[in-house]
Amino acid sequence: MQDPQYEILEIATGYAGFFRLLRYRLRHRLFNGGWSPVLTRELFERGHAAAALPYDPETDQVVLTEQFRIGALQAPGGPWLLEIVAGIIEVGEAPEAVVRREAIEEIGCAIGELVSICDYYVSPGGTSERMHLFCGRVDASQAGGVHGAADEGEDIRVVVMPAADAISHMQAGKIVSAAPIIALQWFMMHRASLREHWRRVC
Repeated sequence: MQDPQYEILEIATGYAGFFRLLRYRLRHRLFNGGWSPVLTRELFERGHAAAALPYDPETDQVVLTEQFRIGALQAPGGPWLLEIVAGIIEVGEAPEAVVRREAIEEIGCAIGELVSICDYYVSPGGTSERMHLFCGRVDASQAGGVHGAADEGEDIRVVVMPAADAISHMQAGKIVSAAPIIALQWFMMHRASLREHWRRVC
């Protein structure tokens, strides 16, 4: 039997609503081979998510969203953030299906071919959430307006801009949310080859 690397002593629910907050008492193996003391850690459970940077290779434009974010209330530029298409993964739903659904809901146009960028833990010090990140081909001329689910209080403005401008925004610190930063950094490295490929297979 394999030697356990951690031991969970207790799990208590601190809050259960749309999200859950769990309190763990546990201990884990140390790098020197011993055991840690018993630790208490809170874990924010909100499920996993998927996001995509919509890119039009014909016009060399990206499609961003802008919306109010409670976590950015104290942000120097205010709580309206430039982001990318994203949504929570429902039980049994594939990440690719999430971004296709959310593209219709948030930017008003369909995503075609998807390229996987990476999967990453959003903030593993306090939440189990894992983000599945993509770049998706779109026709930017079909994107625009204000969208979102009214029953969820969403008010999402579509922002279509030249790819170079989006990269400049990211480099200047005008984009401060993790998913679009990671996506645009990847996009900087792959933009030329991605555009050539997608225009060739059109």
